[in-house]
Amino acid sequence: MPLTEPFDDHLPQEDPVALDGVGNPDDNVVNGPSDAPESTTDDGPAAEPEPTLPEPVRQRIVTLTAAVLPTLPTDEVPVPLRRVAKFAPNRRARLGAPVIAAQLTADPLFRQRVTARVLADAGDLGAAVVEGTAPAAADPVEVAALAYLARPRGWRELIDASGAAVRAEADSAVVAELVREAEQRATRAEHDRAVARVEADKLRDELARVREELGQLREESRQLARTLRETQARERKATELLATERGRAARASADVDAELRRARARLAEAEAAAGVARASAKEARSVDDARLWLLLETIGQAAVGLRRELALDPVDKLPADFVADAFAEQPGSAPAGPATRARDTDDPARLDQLLALPRAHLVVDGYNVTKRGFGEMSLEQQRKRLITGLGGIAAQTGDEVTVVFDGAERMHGLPPAPRGVRVLFSRKGETADELIRRLVRAEPAGRPVVVVSSDREVADGVRRHGAYPLGADSLLRRLARS
Repeated sequence: MPLTEPFDDHLPQEDPVALDGVGNPDDNVVNGPSDAPESTTDDGPAAEPEPTLPEPVRQRIVTLTAAVLPTLPTDEVPVPLRRVAKFAPNRRARLGAPVIAAQLTADPLFRQRVTARVLADAGDLGAAVVEGTAPAAADPVEVAALAYLARPRGWRELIDASGAAVRAEADSAVVAELVREAEQRATRAEHDRAVARVEADKLRDELARVREELGQLREESRQLARTLRETQARERKATELLATERGRAARASADVDAELRRARARLAEAEAAAGVARASAKEARSVDDARLWLLLETIGQAAVGLRRELALDPVDKLPADFVADAFAEQPGSAPAGPATRARDTDDPARLDQLLALPRAHLVVDGYNVTKRGFGEMSLEQQRKRLITGLGGIAAQTGDEVTVVFDGAERMHGLPPAPRGVRVLFSRKGETADELIRRLVRAEPAGRPVVVVSSDREVADGVRRHGAYPLGADSLLRRLARS
C-alpha cells in the first residue's frame, strides 16, 4: 500500500494526553480524563479526550513505535526520543515506554510518521484498519493499536471493541480457572474420602493394638511403683550421706581458706621485702651513676686542660684533606697490576656498627663498588649514583666519607659533592688502591677507619695499618636499604 499519511479526524484539536492506562501509575504520564463530558465553545466543538486504553493495547502501541523508531530520519525523531532510538531492541520498548507514550500523545506529526511505517509493515490488516473495518479473525489488540495510530473514522469504536474483547478473554480465563479449581477440589475431596476410609481402618486396628498394650503398661506400672518405692528409700539414705560429706567439705574449705590467708600474708611480706630491695638497688645505682658522671667529668676536664696546655687550636682540615692536597705533588710510582678480588665480609650490620663509632672515617674504593653493583651504567652515572648514596649515609651518621676513583687526571664538570663527602681521583700512573692506603696511613692511631673494597690486596694493606676492611656488597646492601 502507498505510504500516505492516514486520516486523523481530530488532528488539529488533539490534546496532549498520554497513552498510559489507568493501571500504570509508574510511567510518569497522566491519562486524559476519559470520562469527562465533551464541552463546546463559540468557535465549535472542543477536542474529544483521549480514550483509556487497555493495558495490552498500550503495550502493543509502544512496541510498534519502538520497532520503527530507528528507521526514521534523525530530524524526524523528537529530541526526547533520539537517545531512546539508540537503545537495543529489547530495551527500547521497556525503558523508553513513558517517553514514547508521551510523544505519541503530544506530537501528532510524529505519530503520523510512525503510523505510515507501521501500516506499511502491517500489510492488508493495516489497509483494512485505515478503511475503518477489521477482519473478524484479526487480533483485537493489534487492530486497536493500529486504529489508535491511524485514527480512521470510527477508531474509538475499534478501541472500545478491543477493550471489550480483552475483558471478555480475561473473564473467560477467570471462569476457566474457577472451573479448573472446582474440578481439582472435587478430585481432592474424593481422594481425601478414600484416604479417610483407609485411615479409619488403620485406626481401628491401631485401637485394638493400643488396648492390648495398655494392659501390658498397667502391669508394668505396678512393677515400676514397687521399684520407685525402693528407689526412694535408697535416695533418703544417699541424702543423709551427702549431708555428712557436705559437712566434711565445709570444714576442709575453711581450712583451705585459712591456709590461703596465711599464704597471702607471706606474699605481702615478700613483696614488701622486694620493694625494699628495689629501693636499695636504685639507691646503689644512683651512687654508681654519680661515680661514673664524676669520672667522665674528670676525664673531660683533664682533656680540656691538656688541650689548653698543648695550645691545640681547632682545625679546619682533616688528615685526608692533607693527603688530597699533597697527592698531586708527589712523584708517581709504577702502576699496580691487576688485583685479585675477594670478599672480606658483606654484612651491612657490621658496617652500621663501625659507622656508629665516634669520629669514624669511611673510605670507599669507588669503581670497585660501582662496577660490582651497577656496572651496566656508564662511568659518569656510576659515580653520580654512588656519590649521591654516600651523601645520604654522611647525613645520617655525621661521619667523614671519602670516595676514591681511578683516573688519569681530575674530572671536570662534576656536580658538587654532597655535604660530608670528599671525592678524590688518582693521578696518571697511580691507582686508587695506593691512594686509599695513603689515606689510611695519614689517620692517627686509634681513629676508626672503615675501608670498603672487595680487592683482597687493598683489604690486607689497610688491615696492617689498623683500618677495618669490608666487602663492597656490605655498602651496596646498605645503600639499597636506604
